[in-house]
Amino acid sequence: MADVHTPEQRQRNMSRIRGRDTKPEMTVRRGLHARGLRYRLQDRNLPGRPDLVFPKYRVVIFVHGCFWHGHNCPMFHLPATRPDFWQTKISGNQSRDAKALRELLASGWRVLTVWECCLKGPGRMPLDSVIDDCFAFIVGTQQTADISGQSST
Repeated sequence: MADVHTPEQRQRNMSRIRGRDTKPEMTVRRGLHARGLRYRLQDRNLPGRPDLVFPKYRVVIFVHGCFWHGHNCPMFHLPATRPDFWQTKISGNQSRDAKALRELLASGWRVLTVWECCLKGPGRMPLDSVIDDCFAFIVGTQQTADISGQSST
């Protein structure tokens, strides 16, 4: 299927996509801040540059977009335009995510991934429930967890 936009229009659209301070990330940040937790943002010294870093608890949180990280949920579908490009792009993101997770765990960090689908879309959870799950992970002892619109583990 041909792209409906010219290359210039597509480039303009893609350049507007944020890598940080996204709506899901800001929602999680505000909720945890309201619960009295303080954190650092986008620490470049840690593998994968986590969205939120809680040094006191040795916890990092990634807030992942379901499309960009290829989450297995109703919010993700591979575009019909240039599927080979998108498959390569998304699988590269997944490989980097897995590598960052391994490196963080090996260096003693605990890792929580909050998926976009738990905050919006058909499987969204109540915001208080998502923040409660994040808070419980931060003060708990579990090594890794995911919170998604399908279930939290």
